[in-house]
Amino acid sequence: MTAERIGTVAELEENKAYRVVLDGIAIAIVKDSAGKVHAIGDTCTHGDISLSEGFVEDDAIECWAHGSLFALDTGKPLSLPAYEPVPVFTVTVDDDGVVYVDPNKTLAV
Repeated sequence: MTAERIGTVAELEENKAYRVVLDGIAIAIVKDSAGKVHAIGDTCTHGDISLSEGFVEDDAIECWAHGSLFALDTGKPLSLPAYEPVPVFTVTVDDDGVVYVDPNKTLAV
């Protein structure tokens, strides 16, 4: 599978997460406070909780159930109880502001 069109940067609200499922993989799409678009695994590694239902602040997303905080750039947990990272997927934004995510390409961190 290749990268799939998600929408445009202008359509994404700042500091809000959107859940998409690409190739059977749940992904949280987030435009942070600096305007950068991120794509991370949508399931908290501490529990089976959707991160897109959580809270976004600056460059991190917080699981609403137990408060684990994950870095949007790396997927690494920034607070307990989670200690395993979530995957981070490749995001491409073209010259027209169209956002593409490839569910088969994760970033090595």
